[in-house]
Amino acid sequence: MSDSPVLVVTSLHDPTADVVIRELHDRDVPVVRLDSGDFPATLSVEAEINEHGLRGRLHTPSRTADLAYVRALYYRRPTGFAFPHLGEQDARFAVTQARYGLGGVVASLPGCLYVNHPHRIGDAEFKPAGLTTAVDAGFLVPPTLITSSPDAARQFIKAHGPVIYKPLSNPVYLVDGVSSVVKVAEVAEADIDDAVAGTAHLFQQRVAKVADVRVTVIGGQVFCVRIDSDLLDWRTDYSRLTYTVVEAPPGIRPAIHRYMNRFRLVFGAFDFAVGEDGRWWFLECNPSGQWHWLETETGLPMTAALADLLERTS
Repeated sequence: MSDSPVLVVTSLHDPTADVVIRELHDRDVPVVRLDSGDFPATLSVEAEINEHGLRGRLHTPSRTADLAYVRALYYRRPTGFAFPHLGEQDARFAVTQARYGLGGVVASLPGCLYVNHPHRIGDAEFKPAGLTTAVDAGFLVPPTLITSSPDAARQFIKAHGPVIYKPLSNPVYLVDGVSSVVKVAEVAEADIDDAVAGTAHLFQQRVAKVADVRVTVIGGQVFCVRIDSDLLDWRTDYSRLTYTVVEAPPGIRPAIHRYMNRFRLVFGAFDFAVGEDGRWWFLECNPSGQWHWLETETGLPMTAALADLLERTS
């Protein structure tokens, strides 16, 4: 497979992808990097489907990928299709054609290892599906309510308090020109008003935790890092975190593999809360989660593991 490239699908500014690409270059593995947002200005596709299957090429300003020989695809965080020069109706049509055309080709490469397949990422990003699968896989999952009913929210808080609110997905908001996201926060019955009826909300019993754990799964390798802080959500202030490499308790690794198999993932970033009794409570699994800063903090060989997977030597 020496001439078979790895496709890296991500935005221009992605330091994590940069690290992986450098590692692959050092191994003399050819890489073609592309961003769906570059289509059709500087990214083009020609794909034919016949009795031999899918054949064709992707062209970027500096590289060409033969679609029949892509060894692996690393799907990170590409920007969306955009046609700002078109009117609203024509742009909507063009975006749809690009998504199902170029997007469909990229999702149908023969013999390609996807890390992860974009459709599998989409499935796994739905929190209700993730939590339900976590229960089936054997994880401990805090009681959770998804509702648009203020009364149901109040009753849940009364029965399971303390309770936190989490966004079901986290689009970026601009607050005074600064990119912001909706934060995880504890809520009380008195905080619930009729605005809850405006959309779906996720409420979850707060785990009495002593620490958090991020488990990064890369192919068959599992890297567990304990994160100590006094924060409800450790992602709000990285300067207050300390890191320790740990081993997973009995039962966690088999449950992880059951979860990954259900969604057909080969990469996953799992978040757990460690309870006062030492048990690990499943919070979520991000199929496109960040990981490289943990290698910097701990020395765990995660870049090498991911490059091994993409090179298909592991």
